[in-house]
Parts: sequence; structure tokens; C-alpha cells
Amino acid sequence: MAGSWDGSYDPGSQSDESYQFERLHIEPIYDAFICPLTKQVMIDPVTLENLQTFEREAIEKWFEECKESGRKLVCPLTLKELRSTELNPSIALRNTIEEWNDRNEAAQLDMARRSLTLGSAENDILQVLKFVQHLCQKSRSNKHIIRNAELIPMIIDTLKSGSRIVRCKALETLRIVVEEDSDNKEIMAEGDTVRTIVKFLSHEQSKEREEAVYLLYELSKSELLCEKIGSVNGAILILVGMTSSKSENLLTVEKADKTLENLEKCENNVRQMAENGRLQPLLTLLLEGPPETKLSMASYLGELALNNDVKVVVARTVGSSLINIMRSGNIQCREAALKALNQISSCEASAKVLIEAGILPPLVKDLLTVGVHQLPMRLKEVSATILANVVNSGYDFDSILVGPDHQTLVSEDTVHNLLHLISNTGPTIECKLLQVLIGLTNSPTTVLSVVAAIKSSGATISLVQFIEAPQKDLRVASIKLLLNLSPHMGQELADALRGTAGQLGSLLKVITENIGITDEQAAAAGLLADLPERDMGLTRQMLDDGAFQLVISRVIRIRQGETRGNRFMTPYLEGLVRVLARVSFILADEPAAIALCREHNLAALFIELLRASGLDNVQMISAMALENLSQESKKLTRLPELPAPGFCSSIFPCFSKQPVITGLCRIHRGTCSLKETFCLLEGQAVEKLVALLDHTNEKVVEASLAALSTLLDDEVDIEQGVTVLCEAEGIKPILEVLLEKRTENLRRRAVWVVERILRTDDIAYEVSGDPNVSTALVDAFQHADYRTRQIAERALKHVDKIPNFSGIFPNMG
Repeated sequence: MAGSWDGSYDPGSQSDESYQFERLHIEPIYDAFICPLTKQVMIDPVTLENLQTFEREAIEKWFEECKESGRKLVCPLTLKELRSTELNPSIALRNTIEEWNDRNEAAQLDMARRSLTLGSAENDILQVLKFVQHLCQKSRSNKHIIRNAELIPMIIDTLKSGSRIVRCKALETLRIVVEEDSDNKEIMAEGDTVRTIVKFLSHEQSKEREEAVYLLYELSKSELLCEKIGSVNGAILILVGMTSSKSENLLTVEKADKTLENLEKCENNVRQMAENGRLQPLLTLLLEGPPETKLSMASYLGELALNNDVKVVVARTVGSSLINIMRSGNIQCREAALKALNQISSCEASAKVLIEAGILPPLVKDLLTVGVHQLPMRLKEVSATILANVVNSGYDFDSILVGPDHQTLVSEDTVHNLLHLISNTGPTIECKLLQVLIGLTNSPTTVLSVVAAIKSSGATISLVQFIEAPQKDLRVASIKLLLNLSPHMGQELADALRGTAGQLGSLLKVITENIGITDEQAAAAGLLADLPERDMGLTRQMLDDGAFQLVISRVIRIRQGETRGNRFMTPYLEGLVRVLARVSFILADEPAAIALCREHNLAALFIELLRASGLDNVQMISAMALENLSQESKKLTRLPELPAPGFCSSIFPCFSKQPVITGLCRIHRGTCSLKETFCLLEGQAVEKLVALLDHTNEKVVEASLAALSTLLDDEVDIEQGVTVLCEAEGIKPILEVLLEKRTENLRRRAVWVVERILRTDDIAYEVSGDPNVSTALVDAFQHADYRTRQIAERALKHVDKIPNFSGIFPNMG
């Protein structure tokens, strides 16, 4: 069969599959149609001088081979020598063959239509598809024949076949049909064809995916179909995913990538690509596109949710361009640029890129400019947000000029202008500007400049008032700013919080809200904890307001596990414990404080908190509070009332005998309890404090040693205090603290405690044999401050390292 479906024109090789189509030939194939060399139907028949006819291309090749091999020029059919290579076109034969082809192709097209519409067998459909492919590949002009025969919609229908082989062959056939044929591509744009093809991209069978990608690549060469492909939900997402796939073959990945490149002709597709992680086309348009396209891309960039790595790439690629638009564009362009910069500045690394690109001067100018040239307030809010993002990157803002007179972001007049804006704008921009100040006060290099500017502006009270703001974000920002300021202006903040304005109550309300722990609560607790602990006025007001009862309740609930933990648990609990410890600093002057400690058994709570393993600050503050409480024990213990001596005992002392009173505290010589007199011995706190002496945090060690020192005060029984420390196995750890000499404060405290311990002869004798202790005391005697040197000298006398001259010269001071 000359035109069989698999492309074979060998009449001797016809297959069973092609038989049904062969019998549709209007007339059989004639021998004259067949080239003797190619055994195929001729396209351009030519005749030699001996009247033998061949395909032009085939006979020309035969002549060339004869010439190259040096053979005689002979007819390939008769093998008789030829005198000439002249070829005469057989026009009549060619026309006859063309007419024969047309008649047979028409019959075959009719058969193809019927095979595709009558639910033919899989094999028949495959033969039709092969025929269509052959027809299109034979001549580009044949593609219009396929189109006019309305075969394209029928082939599209076979994409819904239940046979995977048919679907693959249909995709392949459609690709061949539309190659370099815009009219056929237009037909593919009709209906749901493109959507159907896109569905194949997610098929498990890789062959179907490959064929679908190849077909989409061809279709994407048409701008009309670019829009159509992009409009199919998920099409661009899948293609973008394929370009980064490790499991697809390289050709498929390449075709997917080239398809996306073609789809970039439509702006909407570029937006979708950006949304799905392929940002470069958008960035390219933003840099190189016409003005209206740049505006469109910048606007869309401002709406995208980008991950941090992508933000850095975007900042490096278009950051400078966006900053230039922000400087000089019209208001619409500036708005688009600001929104895009807002999006990409919210990451520390990308913010630093923008700073180096020069974003700060125009940003500050936009914020602070007033009058006819000022930005609308909605854009000032965006500028304030960007500035907050940038400032929280941790950059050194003390070195970047932002104004014409060498101002920096932390110059006094710049901070004054920011404070003025904070007091005269709406909640949103106020919140962002407070966040700017938070960022500046986070840095030790700029915080003091900001503090000085706030003090000189008299803005403290205004900032404190935001604690009462109804907007949570604004309230949180103000509390975090005040927390940063509190180490440097704690007294000013305490003065502003005291009184009748209500901010202290609002702060306490935030701290003790009955909800899961938030960053706002942690910041509020930290702020209140940072205020001067010896400010009696503030503590009294908190006592009067019932603040400590609320704090106690929260601490107990946390320790009992009733409040769920999160990342704010530790700073929140530390803040609460520091607030609670305030009470212990005013015990000597405030009976109400003693009453509170007794009522809620605070000494027991602080002893319990010593066991807060991993919370160094909680342990340190608890030990400090126990030191303060223990200092009051000697005043609060009830000393026994001894009966007056009788007449005989007054005349004959030998007859007098002091009554023995049992149950008294060994250290305080009176009636003690943990709850009423805060006695560490009664509360079994000594062992817990001793256990903290080998803590890795020297501040915990110092606080614990200070609390233990109260057992050796001048107004208690020092000998019994030493005995208590011995029983708690505390002597050796205390000596270890002296030997380690981690800080000067620790050495000072350790020398004081060791000197008291060495007053006990047995211990002094034992220690005298330890050269390390003697060396540590000698070092303190030689290099410490004056008071510590005096104490070290006394300690050395106890171990006979320095002569004690007081016994030899008793009258010498």
C-alpha cells in the first residue's frame, strides 16, 4: 500500500493492520508510480535517455556514487551505459501520482474520521494517529488538510481514552499537528483542551507528562495560548515545580523551563510565576520594562508573601531600583515602591542589603517632611513600617547619615522628631515608630543616645501613657520600649508610674491576665521588675493595690504546672519573681510587707524556687530575697522571758540556777519559724543554698553565699551558725568559692564568710594545713580592697599565718 498508516510504501510488506485502509484505495497502486531505487511512490519523477523513470533525488544520488567510485555511468535498472546524465521531468506522471495521492488520502481521511468517531479498537485509533503524523511530517502544507478535515477536535477527544498508549500517541500527534502552524494552534485554544493537557502534567506516568510538556511548549509559542495556559489553575505551579524536579529527565525539565520562558510574554503569567517562587521574570520586568509595567510589577511585589532567602535575592536585585523610584517617582509609583520595600525589608539580611543600598535617608525624609510636599498619612505608615523593619536588623545606625546636617537616626533632633510624630499621629503609625525606637534601644551602641533624647524632650510621661492604649499592638510596643529604657531610666519610669494616672494598674492587669503567657506579659513583668527595687513609694502603692497577691498566685500556678509553658515562660517567671522580691527590700520599714510575707509564707515560696533548675535568674533572685528575709529573722524572733532571780539567789549566787528553755532556735536564740520569722534553719533552706555554691553562674553563687552569710551575722550565734553550715556540709563548698575567685564580689563575700568560719578553733586548725586556702587569703590580703584586706588579715591570724599581737600588747588598739 503506497500510503499505509505506518509510513511504509513497500507493497510487498503490507500488514494486517493496514489492510482495511488499503482496500479503500479507489484504484490499486501502479508499478509506474514506484521508484525502482526507493521502492516508494515518487514525488518528483524524472526520465533518463533510455526512458527509465526514477525519483529525482534517488537517481541524482546514484550518479554521484558512480562518479565518486570511478565506475561507468550506467542505468541502475538495466545496467547499460548512459551517455548523458540529463534528467527530463515526467510532468504527466507526477500529476497522475498527485491525483492518485489526493484521491487515496481523501479516502483515508474519511476512514480516519470514522475510526476516531465510532469507538474503534485501540489498534485502529493508533493507526489513524500514525497516519496523521505521517501526513503532517510529509509536507507542512498537509497540516491544513488535517484542519479542514476537522480531525483535530477528534484527536483531542482521544485524550480522554482509557488507554494510556492512545493518550500518549494523541499528545504526540497534536504536537506534530500544531508545530509551526498558528491556525492549528488557535483550534487548540478552544474549549477545555488546554486544561485537559495540563492535567497530564500531574499524571503518574512519566511518558504522558513528557508528551504533555512537549505539546504545551509548542502551544506556548502562541501569545493567545500563553494566556490560555496561564489561566488554567495550577498550570504554572506544576511547570515551576517540574523545572526544579530531581526525578524528571533532563529534556522534560528543559522543555518545562522553555515553556515558562514563553509564558513570560503575559504579565499575569509573570505574576503567577512570582507567586510560585519563580521571581526572576518579575524582577526583570521591574528593572527593564516600560514605566507602566514597572509600576505593575512593583505593586504586585508588594503583595507577595516571600520567604527570607527570596527577600535577600530581591533586595540585591531590585532594591536600588525601588529606592530610586521611592525618591523621585510620582505618588503612585512611590506607593508601589514603598509597598514592595515593606515586603522585602522584613528580614534581617534583606534589611541590611537595603541599608547599604541607601534606603535610610529618603525613608527618614519621607517620614519627617511636613507641609505641601509631605506624603499622605497612609504612605507614612508604610514608611514607618519599613523603618521599623530596617532598624530591627541590628545595624550600627550611629554611623549612617540620614540628614543634610550630618544627623544620624539617633541624633537628638531626629529622635525628637520621631517622638513628636508618635504624639501626633494615629495608632498604626505610632505603633511602628515605637518599634523603631525599640530597635534603636536594643543596641548597646545607640540606646544611650535615644535615652538622652527622650530625657531632654520630656517625653517619658507620654510614652508611659501608651500602656493604657486600647490597641494591643500599640500597648505591646510601648511596654517593650519602656522595658528597653528601664535599665537606663528606671527611676524616671517609676516616678511616672506612681500616682493616680492608672498606668501602674494597667501594667499589673497585663501581667496578671488569666490567659496563656504572651510576649506582652513577659515584657510587662520585665519592665516592672527593672524598676528600682528600693523605691518604697512604688512598692507601697503595689502593696495597697494588692499587686503582690496577684503575682504570688501566678507564680504558684506556674510552679504547679497549671499555666501552660511556651517560649515566653522563662522571662515571664523571672519578671514575676523579681517583682515579688521587691517586698523583701522594704521589710525593715514597712510592717505591711512583713504581714504580706507571713500571710503568704513567701520564705517557703522562695526556698521552693531555689530548685528551679535551669532558671538561673529565678534561683539568684530567690536567694537574694531569702537573704533579705533572713536579715529580719534576728529582729522577728521571740526571745524567751526569763523569770526574775529570787532573794536567796541575789545574796548567794551559788544557789542560783538558770532555767533550761527548750525549742529555741540555735542561731537566733529565740522562737523561730519559717513563716513568722523567715528563719532559714527552720525552713531547711541551708542545704538548698549550699547546693547552689557549685553553680556555673557566679551570680547565683554570690546570691546563695550572701543568704548563707546571714547565719554568721554579728547579732546571731556565729558558733552555731558555723555548726549549721558544717552539718549541711557547706564548709568545703564555701572554701572552694574562695579558691576559685571567679569575681571580685565573690572573693569579697567568701573572705568575709571564711573569716567567720575560722573563728571556730577546730576548723581553723584543719584549714591551717591547706596551703591553697592560705594562699587565697594571702592574695586577698595583698590585692583586695581595703575592707576585704582587713578581714583577710583576721582570717590569716586564725590559721596562724600572721602573728596575733593583741595578746602581747593588750593595751594597744
